[in-house]
Amino acid sequence: MTTDLYGLNVTCSNDNTLTAINDFIHGFLSYQPKATNILAAADADPECALANAYAALLWMFLEAPIAPQKAAPYIARAQAAREGITTRESLIIDAAAAWTQGDVPKLLEICDQITTDHPRDMAVLKLAQYHLFNLGDATGMLRMALKALPRAEDIAYAHGMIAFGYEQCHLISRAEQAARHAMSLQHDDAWAHHAIAHVMLTEGRVAEGAAFMESVADTWGDLNSFMRSHNWWHLALFYISLGRHDDVRNAYDTHVWGLAKDYSQDQVGATSLLARMEFAGVDVGTRWGDVADHVAARGADTVNPFLTLQYLYALARTGRSEAEPLMQAIEARAEDTSQFDHIAWRDVALPAARSILAHGTGDWDIAISQMARALPRMSECGGSHAQRDLFEQIHLDALVKDGRASSAQQVLEMRRTYDPDGVPLNLLLGDVYDQTGLPTLAQEARNRANQTLQAQNP
Repeated sequence: MTTDLYGLNVTCSNDNTLTAINDFIHGFLSYQPKATNILAAADADPECALANAYAALLWMFLEAPIAPQKAAPYIARAQAAREGITTRESLIIDAAAAWTQGDVPKLLEICDQITTDHPRDMAVLKLAQYHLFNLGDATGMLRMALKALPRAEDIAYAHGMIAFGYEQCHLISRAEQAARHAMSLQHDDAWAHHAIAHVMLTEGRVAEGAAFMESVADTWGDLNSFMRSHNWWHLALFYISLGRHDDVRNAYDTHVWGLAKDYSQDQVGATSLLARMEFAGVDVGTRWGDVADHVAARGADTVNPFLTLQYLYALARTGRSEAEPLMQAIEARAEDTSQFDHIAWRDVALPAARSILAHGTGDWDIAISQMARALPRMSECGGSHAQRDLFEQIHLDALVKDGRASSAQQVLEMRRTYDPDGVPLNLLLGDVYDQTGLPTLAQEARNRANQTLQAQNP
């Protein structure tokens, strides 16, 4: 029987289709645009069940309300071509169908079964990690990834996924070890680079993190928009901490915004980075307008709570009228008890959304109180530690602007545990200590910021 690039049996008689199947698997894992070759191959070979199932999955990664509609013809063709296929292929069809129907728990059950029986199925492992990540299930991400060993020991991408699972579980040294091992197998593994960026950000290794990401950035140029923009987003976070305003603006303009303006991940990456830049005192000029225009075109998109909250921030920050119908959609989603993620919408996304709207209008009391409700459970909406820090910063910004200097001091000193010498953090801390009548501590904070700046320009 025919096999794919990792030795798994594939029911496929067309060499071109098999090439596209391998392009999808490898492109999915490596974030290369060749993954999209599966669409034309599935159209040309409607009798290949696996190719059509993979094409349906690709459409679902659009992360937009129209995605199930786009995936439907491919699901139908895959279902019609079930006869004679392997059990694994049949389960992949079931997983894709479950996703289009909004049944993510069923999808994850199927992924668990497939990865137990076929630990070298890297595409299904990646699919499972994506959904567990969106649910905030860090231990599930790690458990699923570790099932790849020892059978997939030779595959760099397995170690990259293990690394990210470790990092999300706060097992930082193990995360770096796994990511370094992935790079030893394949130096240009962008997901391993991403895991190391998380490690260094978490440990406050800011200058080292910037230097590391700069050293591998030349390998991201041909990746899809998400991975290229997201790794540059991580590098931009290091630039913000180091006070490198020109570099962060250049990263935004060249690598974060403008690659695929209609795509969900590119939109939230731009939104998140612009917000952080402003909180850090970076002049962003007129950059908000273009992002808000593209976000507004999404309409009332509540496919994913983590994404939706950032769409709302972009609209609220720019005073767009589309913020109100999106807020109404969030409220309706929070009331819909039929959905598997109902609790996350009701208990976390809804108060966070109310906070974001209030932040946009300068109603600091509501912004503070509502975000304080959401923050302890924000992981339930998905996103990584680094990404969810946006909501921490919205809360902190409201505290500062409402004059709650003592509360802000508590937050800022806790943040210094992982960004001890950050320029914007220490400058803001200096202001807060002045407001609380502690000038010596204020000067110490400003000295730390100045030392960081001087270290880059000796």
